[in-house]
Parts: sequence; C-alpha cells; structure tokens
Amino acid sequence: MEMRRLGTSEVYISPIIMGTWQAGKAMWVGIEDSETIKAIRAAFEAGITTIDTAEVYGQGHSEQIVAQALSDVRSSVVYATKVFANHLKYDQAIEACDRSLKNLKTDYIDLYQIHWPSGAFKSEVVPIEETIRAMNDLKQQGKIRAIGVSNFDRAQIAEASQYGRIDSLQPPYSLFWRQVEKDAMPYCIENNISIIAYSSLAQGLLTGKFRSSHKFEAADNRAKNKLFMGENYERAQSALSKLEPFAEQHQCTLAQLALAWLIAQPQTNAIVGARNAQQSVQNAKASDVKLSPDELAEIDAIGRTVTDYLDDSPIMWDW
Repeated sequence: MEMRRLGTSEVYISPIIMGTWQAGKAMWVGIEDSETIKAIRAAFEAGITTIDTAEVYGQGHSEQIVAQALSDVRSSVVYATKVFANHLKYDQAIEACDRSLKNLKTDYIDLYQIHWPSGAFKSEVVPIEETIRAMNDLKQQGKIRAIGVSNFDRAQIAEASQYGRIDSLQPPYSLFWRQVEKDAMPYCIENNISIIAYSSLAQGLLTGKFRSSHKFEAADNRAKNKLFMGENYERAQSALSKLEPFAEQHQCTLAQLALAWLIAQPQTNAIVGARNAQQSVQNAKASDVKLSPDELAEIDAIGRTVTDYLDDSPIMWDW
C-alpha cells in the first residue's frame, strides 16, 4: 500500500486506516476483545499501518486493545488518537496525552487530534489558543509528532491554524455523507491539510449488508444514525443497487468500491473499522481498486441521489 504524507509533517500514513471506535465496546454490541485484536493485527499484516483511536472510546479501552495488538511492531505503525472536548484546558490536554501514552504503551503519539471542538457535548468552552499551546508543547517535548482536529468546520480549522500547524482534519465523509466537500475540504486542499474520513462506509451502510427491513438494537449507535432512517434509508438502498454493477466489473465488494472512490478524492484517506480479521483484509484490498475518471464521476452522481436530500448538519446522529 503506497504511503501518503500527513499534511506537511514527517508522518506517513496508509490511505486505508484502521478505525477502533468499536474496540472500546461502548455504544457497540457484540464486540469481543480477542476478535478485535486479531482484526487490528490482520489489518497491519495486510498493509494498513495507521491506526486511529481516542481516549473516549471505552474510556481508554480501545487504546489499550491497540497496544495489545501492535506493541511488538510499534516502530512500523502510526498511532493516531484524540483528546475529548472535556479535556481541552492546557493542563487537561497534557494529562490526557500522558494517559493515552500509557494506554498505548508508547512514548510518542504520531498524530494527536482534538476530537470535538470546545463546547461540544455541553463541555466547557476553552479558547482554541490554549489547547493548541498545549499541543505545541507536547510536540516540542517529542510526545506527539503532528497535530490534527476532528469535527471542525472551515472557520474553526482556520482559527486553530493561527496558533499552530494543523496537519489533518477528521470529518465524517463517505459517498453517502459529504458536507465536508462544501465547507472544509477547499481549505484543506489549499493549506495541505490531510483529510482523514471517518464513517467512510456510512457506518456499514455502504457494505450493502443492511437491507430495508434491518433494525438495530437500541444500544447500537446506528439506531440513531440519520442515514438509517425513513426516506434517507430507502434512497440509500436504491443507490446501492446502482453501485453493484461497478463492483461486479472490478470484482470487488460494494465496501471496497466505496473506499476506492473515497481515497481517490483530493487529500482524502479513509478510516474503516473491522470486527474480525477477514474484514480487515477485505478493507486493505480496497487500495487495489483503481477507478477511471468516468467511473469516479458516475459513482459520484449516484452518491448524490442520497446526499442531495440531507440537511447541512455535519452530525450523523439524532442524539
């Protein structure tokens, strides 16, 4: 898998990135640590060298699982983790980083990201200057190698960039969820900020395995995902049927097709989770699917039959 430079940093990431929200178990069902560890290891062995996690995923449990899976190959992988919105004061951010370092059993984090802007989830509002100052100091101390933000809009990224070098943005982005294209993407392209898309398969919708009659358990976060509701869900099912011929032509799955489209977009890399080793291997193979300009345009148009009907809110869930 050809590596890509993260922004202007010295960090190089794989275009397909292993996501580990599910490894924390909270807000997911049917997750087993042993299977998650196998999935992470299989991703690495298949060429996915970049792993994304966060302190809030199971209150550190996801980070600990990543360490169990990869500590023996630490020098060959890139760790990306995040500080949550309730830890954005200077001292809190420093302490959160130290906790993550301990959980990950490492002395440096390759990419340290602000998970949500200050004030999100009723958190205390902290000036971005204060948080970036903490990040800059962590970087100077060698505890982190690059700074990123997640769920920031264009104005928020621009403000953060006044106080330090921001090398990545992590937004929700997929063929079925594309608000970032209207807002932050042009700024990222102009300023050489890597886009690290999460929910790159629209939380599994783009795999095609969820049909119209599917119902999620109440504890599953997808039960409140807007794409799985009402007419949005029906339009998505129709779009999936139109995407199937492209997948058949390339002898790939719908998921691999959607990921191939996504990593072909400007500056864009794709985070994708996996519950088991087989899914990890399948995710990695998406980087081998090469779509022509005409195919990319046709797939783009199919995706818009879903996204043109969504509102401008970047939040995927009705929480």
